[in-house]
Amino acid sequence: MQPLIWIIDEEWPDYETEKDVLARKFPDCTIRFSGEQFAADLADFGKKADAIICQVNIAMSADVIKELENCKVIAVYGAGYDKVDVRSAKDKGILVTNVPGYCNEDLSDYVMASIYHFNKQLTDWQLPIKQGLWGAQAVNHPVKRVSKSTLFIIGFGKIGWMTARKAKALGMRVLAYGPHLTTETAKTYGVENVDFDTGLAQADYVSVHTPFTEATASLLSYKDFNKMKPTAYFINTSRGGVVNQKDLLQAVREKKIAGAVLDVLQQEPPDRRDVILRCPQILVTPHISYLSEEALAELKYRAADNAAKVLAGEPTADVVAI
Repeated sequence: MQPLIWIIDEEWPDYETEKDVLARKFPDCTIRFSGEQFAADLADFGKKADAIICQVNIAMSADVIKELENCKVIAVYGAGYDKVDVRSAKDKGILVTNVPGYCNEDLSDYVMASIYHFNKQLTDWQLPIKQGLWGAQAVNHPVKRVSKSTLFIIGFGKIGWMTARKAKALGMRVLAYGPHLTTETAKTYGVENVDFDTGLAQADYVSVHTPFTEATASLLSYKDFNKMKPTAYFINTSRGGVVNQKDLLQAVREKKIAGAVLDVLQQEPPDRRDVILRCPQILVTPHISYLSEEALAELKYRAADNAAKVLAGEPTADVVAI
């Protein structure tokens, strides 16, 4: 078998891992590459691809999928697959795979870094120094020990419980909410199973770890931020769509909450003029919370391995269910 594998990506500097994985099963395979603007390549050669490996932001719509003549698998570089029309793929006999769990450690590290960012605010001290302030005189906001703080985790899957474990190790009180979380399971992880409103009201930090679906679209809006403490902070590493971004901005500006860290936005990459990028109390990072050498290596390997296994007729645990 000499399959054509089409990689659609604009992020990675090289694809040596993918080439190595694919060549092990298919030494004579052909690998073609495209960036985010791939329409011309779809018409030229992409429609003949036996497998597609694509970045999470690549729109594998019904219109794209209907053009595919030989495709057996769409392997996504990431856990999220909301840009893939999974139903259209299934109707055409195309399996969709993702890479769940590859960056759980890194996402939980990012949440803890965000908590410390707000708690110690190390980047905020230059102005008081320039003003001649030193010691306690330079502090213009209350500082509460992390160990005396409460973290509310929305979505208690693997990322949620890994974040909880690290927070508990710091002495934090951890509240959790999830549609399938039981009191018994919560006790197992040493967290408190609470309802949505209770978690928002009691938390010093709120962190979201829920997938983006129709049910979670704009899960958090102005009325929810209004239930939080004015000293509380919001952290989002899931998907931009789970938050009403305009409402969050309004809540921060009106001091309903103290601030936010966002690694994901509703539009990515954002317009450089987007006001969310210019709010001093909101720190935006460029969707990099997942990134580490270890996570990237696993992501690239598993995405390519998923494609290779499906083409070879072998099972993979990473097939997206529908």
